[in-house]
Amino acid sequence: MAKNIEYGLTLRVNRRPKADRKKVVRRYLELMGLERFASAYPKELSGGMRQRVAIARAYATDPRVLLLDEPFAALDAQTRERMQELLHETQLTERRTALFITHSVEEAIFLSNRVVVLSARPTCVREVVDVGIPAPRSAETRLSPQFVELRRHLEELLRSESMEGTR
Repeated sequence: MAKNIEYGLTLRVNRRPKADRKKVVRRYLELMGLERFASAYPKELSGGMRQRVAIARAYATDPRVLLLDEPFAALDAQTRERMQELLHETQLTERRTALFITHSVEEAIFLSNRVVVLSARPTCVREVVDVGIPAPRSAETRLSPQFVELRRHLEELLRSESMEGTR
């Protein structure tokens, strides 16, 4: 698994000396809570662990912007929620911009400062909503009146969009 995280650092565009690569890999293994599994093979990891490796690999190359297209879609609900919390903590630590695509309203609110709602075809921006919920966020955040109201608003917006698409 460590080699998987290190891979992007060996490519020409991101090439770093071996000692630097090892230091970066160690840092992201720790950040993702995967130190004990550094020598594990992908087949030996759970779905959540594989996603943590993918996130570590993405952060390790020090990108300006992370593009995450439904990274938690295949996970069970409990693992998905834990991964959202881990990604949120990582975003706070790493301070990188991330474009996160999801069909989950709750996930969008929890992980974002701003939610962009797209229309049906032809696709355009329907509304941009500032989340305005202070960080750090936790499981309790999901129960706050502000979170619940924002979720209601976004779901109503999506429901009206889907109704328009059926006309």
